[in-house]
Amino acid sequence: MTEEMIIAGFGGQGVLSMGKILAYSGIMEDKEVTWFPSYGPEMRGGTANVTVILSDTRISSPIVKHFDTAIILNQQSLDKFQDSVKPGGTLLYDPNGIIHPPERTDINIYKVDATVTAVEMGNPKVFNMIVFGSYLKVRPILTLDNVEKGLEKSLPVRYHKLIPLNIQAIKKGQEIVESVLEV
Repeated sequence: MTEEMIIAGFGGQGVLSMGKILAYSGIMEDKEVTWFPSYGPEMRGGTANVTVILSDTRISSPIVKHFDTAIILNQQSLDKFQDSVKPGGTLLYDPNGIIHPPERTDINIYKVDATVTAVEMGNPKVFNMIVFGSYLKVRPILTLDNVEKGLEKSLPVRYHKLIPLNIQAIKKGQEIVESVLEV
């Protein structure tokens, strides 16, 4: 099994953190992992993306042009990466800020209202964990136990008290993901 994915959005949406947690969770499952971030000089508000590869076998390069999965959190990222998803692949997006939804008909498309749900949960900072949970629902390549271990490894100790809230957000994301198109 090899999962090549990109997570893309604005800086401040937790794009890089989500990728890091995904990578650490993969390590907890004894997978080979790469985490390859890309962002401009303006961290908050500028565009950011991260490529993550999880594999049962050795990874030859962290550079990927066509992805099994894309998690898209803004229109700029959708415009840039929608066509990079392999036919039969998966695109997951939050509709907040998306003016023109994905139009491809040869990939699986899922919508997750993470922005609204995070506000309803009383903590907008769990937005990325809601999206992450939706991803785990449609692509169950990691166990929740190992995701929790990944959170412990990737978060500074002073934030470990927030791990239960993050797990709650992940579970909420698994509940609210909606299929738009399945091929």
